[in-house]
Amino acid sequence: MPGKYNPSTPDRWPTSFCLNPPEKATPPNFKAAADSCTEQFVTSLAALERQVFDFLGYQWAPILANFLHIIIVILGLFGTIQYRPRYIVVYAIWTAIWVTWNIFIICFYLEAGGLSKDSELLTFNISRHQSWWSENGPGCVRKETPMVGLKGLDSHSYVSVIGCALEYRYIEVMHSALQILVALVGFVYACYVVSVFTEEEDSFDFIGGFDPFPLYHVNEKPSNLLFKQTYLPA
Repeated sequence: MPGKYNPSTPDRWPTSFCLNPPEKATPPNFKAAADSCTEQFVTSLAALERQVFDFLGYQWAPILANFLHIIIVILGLFGTIQYRPRYIVVYAIWTAIWVTWNIFIICFYLEAGGLSKDSELLTFNISRHQSWWSENGPGCVRKETPMVGLKGLDSHSYVSVIGCALEYRYIEVMHSALQILVALVGFVYACYVVSVFTEEEDSFDFIGGFDPFPLYHVNEKPSNLLFKQTYLPA
């Protein structure tokens, strides 16, 4: 019956099961799906928060990476709700790539491995913008000094930032570290959900749920035997 929950069959689930699973007769697959949905929801919020600040800082490489990350998270959420293990596997693979990307961002801002935080790598050499936190971090005071006496630069000003309680690169490092932590939790949940779904499918196949031939069937006789004419002796 459409729209009715049957705890005995692993069918397509309503979205409400993700955050509000039924309290009674909740099988393990629903519990795993609910936990995974909650984790993916938190992941999407963290990605959106980071996307906003990357947009403000015109960091084009992180903007594209964040956009792709949000798409894959939505795909994983859809796979969890709709019982599609393949989509969850794609999400699990992407979390490993996402962890690698954030490690690169940490190395970039800490200037490890020959990288420089002052380079234009994250802006694709389109502009010289830096992280939004470089001028708007906690305690930062932005001062502009007009360039007077320089020919052709009278309308320009020199911008200096002082009084920052925390350097912007450490804020970016903390953002990336948070993304790594969330991604690792998501990877664990994704692997667990896939294993639970696969186990459900295997057990259902063993019982004969997908067997086109029933376990007990009636041997049909040819129609000429069923409707055989009977002759009575005279």
